[in-house]
Amino acid sequence: MRTEDVLSAIATGLWRWDTASHTVSLDADAARMLGFEATPAVVAVSDVRARVHPVDWNEMGGIVGLAVAEESLAEIRLRVVDEHGRVLRTLRSRSKPYAYTTGDGARADLGGLGRMHRLVGTVQEVVEPRPGTAVDGTYVTGDWRRSREAFLLDAGRALAEAHSTEDVLRVTASLSMPGFSPDALAVFSAVGDRVKIIGIHGDMRAPQEFDRFLGLGGNYAPAEVMRTGRAIYLSSPEEYARRYPEIWPFVRPMDRTSWAYLPLVVAGRTIGAWMAAFKHPVVFSPDERSVLTTVARMLAQALARTEVAETERALSQGLQRAMMPRLAPDLPGMSVAARYVPTGGGLVIGGDWYDMIPLPGAASEGRFALVIGDVQGHDVRAASLMGQLRIALRAYAAEGHRPDAVLSRASRFLSGLQQHPIVGSDGLPYEEEDEEAGPRFATCLYLEVDPLAGTLDIARAGHPDPVVRMADGTAIIRPTQGGLPLGIDSDSDYPTTRLTLGHGEVIMLCTDGLIETGGHDMFTGWDRLRPIIEQHTESALDKEGLEKLADALIQSVHGPISHYTTGPLAERREDDIALVLLSRDPSPVGSGFLAPRRAALTVAQADPERIADARHQLRALLHDWPDEDQVDSAVLMVSEMVTNVLVHTDGDALVSAETAGGSDGRTLRVEVADTSDELPHRRSPGEMASSGRGLVLMEVLADEWGVDPRGDGKMIWFELREGADGAEPDLSAFDLDE
Repeated sequence: MRTEDVLSAIATGLWRWDTASHTVSLDADAARMLGFEATPAVVAVSDVRARVHPVDWNEMGGIVGLAVAEESLAEIRLRVVDEHGRVLRTLRSRSKPYAYTTGDGARADLGGLGRMHRLVGTVQEVVEPRPGTAVDGTYVTGDWRRSREAFLLDAGRALAEAHSTEDVLRVTASLSMPGFSPDALAVFSAVGDRVKIIGIHGDMRAPQEFDRFLGLGGNYAPAEVMRTGRAIYLSSPEEYARRYPEIWPFVRPMDRTSWAYLPLVVAGRTIGAWMAAFKHPVVFSPDERSVLTTVARMLAQALARTEVAETERALSQGLQRAMMPRLAPDLPGMSVAARYVPTGGGLVIGGDWYDMIPLPGAASEGRFALVIGDVQGHDVRAASLMGQLRIALRAYAAEGHRPDAVLSRASRFLSGLQQHPIVGSDGLPYEEEDEEAGPRFATCLYLEVDPLAGTLDIARAGHPDPVVRMADGTAIIRPTQGGLPLGIDSDSDYPTTRLTLGHGEVIMLCTDGLIETGGHDMFTGWDRLRPIIEQHTESALDKEGLEKLADALIQSVHGPISHYTTGPLAERREDDIALVLLSRDPSPVGSGFLAPRRAALTVAQADPERIADARHQLRALLHDWPDEDQVDSAVLMVSEMVTNVLVHTDGDALVSAETAGGSDGRTLRVEVADTSDELPHRRSPGEMASSGRGLVLMEVLADEWGVDPRGDGKMIWFELREGADGAEPDLSAFDLDE
């Protein structure tokens, strides 16, 4: 009896799908079941598609694609519909993919439905079961399909949020697959010619002798999967023992019944294998294989992504450890603490840095330089420029140059470093695709420190001004003169500002990341940091207190409560943070005395707008002064004194202010010095006069005042005593803030 007669007797049709010609060959039974005339025919794929329910057609694509990839059988149920979409009958199809040989004899690829292969199979009519029932364990209802889709969405979301290999393994182990969740998982990768177990979840510990089977060429399921790139399904212990007899004695004590080994493939490359083991029997139907295959693809993508991230993280941490300097543990009369926090961009590498440089003669004098800076950008190029610039600054400082000369030379170095493109081994310049491909600049703050005298010579290149926390806890921004960022103008000048760090005072140097992270600008960021600095009054006492202050500042930006202080800028790019704190040891003071506060700055003839800086510094110095009228009076007198110097002399005004005293009351003393020998004299201005009231205001507002000649000019000064009764003049005509 012919095979065709047997199949016809049991109502089974034959069909062949040729993906090259987009045709389907049907015998008479298959044609009748699909709604064609009951004669052998060759029809277009589109005609068959028109007679199959759309949901079943789409599902068939996935199942056939899985069978092509695994070179296994494709089993599916198809609902045949009429032209109005009504279901006429349900068919069960089983088919096998075969490679298609092209005209030139080359073997066709079996990689997908759209590539050249043939599917040969049978089709039978079956009775559609009621919803919720299964036939031969191969058919799933619509509810199961919806559960599967929801599971895959949740699994994809969870794996996409994993940030490390450990997270990926933990998430995979916690997945609850609909209807057949594995109770043990393992992930394997290839290291050279060996199979490495990345992670295991479940009670599946193997003895030490098992290691000899972990060669990539061994007769072991993970090794075979990684060699061939095809999945292996073992539905029973007998099948496992028959296929891998050498391994079975080690696997049997693990008490599992079914196993699935799937390749982990990324961009066509097999990077490992995933094992899912089950205590209950699993037949691995097409739907179950489809779920496992989809999870394996997501797992492979997640592992590849986290591997890249971990490699970049290890590289960046290594670079940071190599580039970050070691701070001198013992400084005469001073302590130093520093932090570096990478927070964004590229390989988690930024252009922020700090450095501590011993200066020539430091062995006898103890002098050193502190540097903090920020190269534009958040990528490897920024980090490389930072490293080169740091070395250049060290070299210029070691030659004994003053701060202004160090920054001038560094600016020329950075500008010249970027004048010519980087040329590769092929002689062509590298093309940079990032938005910051042009020349980079860098901000920098350079301090030359004399720890014995407490003097700081500061040169600034576009960097935020330093902050000084005085011995009583008051924190103010110290304006310093500066120039353009490094690398913009090779001939830029960087004037030097000298400050004296008093006993018990702390100076803070930081990059803009500490101030602006969290959506803040320079003003709101300072408002966030100032209470942190002022509340840590113990930080000036010893090295441990300084370290606590550094931790508190970083915690205020990246700690648990930092999200409560979000700034006004909605769109922001988080930046790296570099922070350096330098404190001078306190000196003993008598009982009942408060630590003094000091402020000083220079107002140049060419920079009259710095009068506003003098006003703001004085207000910050007197932020807790109880009498607001006295504060307004002090601000007004400073403004008049500095303005007189700029108007009536050819020199600059040197302003210094200091508060001193005990708990029974403090005294403010302000001095303004210039290089002119001409002493001020009192005038009698009319009501409409725009000047001439300076000394009149001093007599009315100051508790004491005077003019002292000096060898190189003169100094005019005044004093105010806290809480002293005095006149309350009308100051409404004066602008005390700008």
